[in-house]
Amino acid sequence: MKKTIIAVLVILAAGAAGWAAYKTLPPAGGDETPSGNGIAGGDVADSRMRQISLYYYNPENDKDESGNIMCSPAGLVAVGREIAVTPTPIQDAVNLLIKGDLTDEEIAAGITSEFPLAGVELKGANLKEGILTLEFADPQNKTGGGACRTGILRAQIEATAEQFDGVNQVRFIDEELFQP
Repeated sequence: MKKTIIAVLVILAAGAAGWAAYKTLPPAGGDETPSGNGIAGGDVADSRMRQISLYYYNPENDKDESGNIMCSPAGLVAVGREIAVTPTPIQDAVNLLIKGDLTDEEIAAGITSEFPLAGVELKGANLKEGILTLEFADPQNKTGGGACRTGILRAQIEATAEQFDGVNQVRFIDEELFQP
């Protein structure tokens, strides 16, 4: 029963966040591009598209004066993507990020990602009072590892989620995720 209530609350919060994001889009005929295929991210609110950023990592942008990689968010690089307008833009963006699909041009520019991670999946999201709680499944413990690796993985998700209005902080369920 408790899981059902939590699931309903997550869905309602995601819908509210999606609606708020949808209302900030320009009117039809502006910067949106008709899609027609309706496959990105589940139930499509309409056939419009929106621009988002996914945050991947470029170690060349994250070096100290001696050339050592610092494993900091300074190495994050925004990569533009277009997604369908849906009631769940945050989940759509995070799901796209964890697919780890980089273009040949992005790879040639030194942008990297350890995503996808086998078995890692976004199970839900809840935005309340500026705090976005993301619940992941990680049955194979692929989000663990060294402090550098886990810090970058976590920072990629946080930066991708924080681009959305109303998201001031990101928390993860289970708290063991992205831990060294």
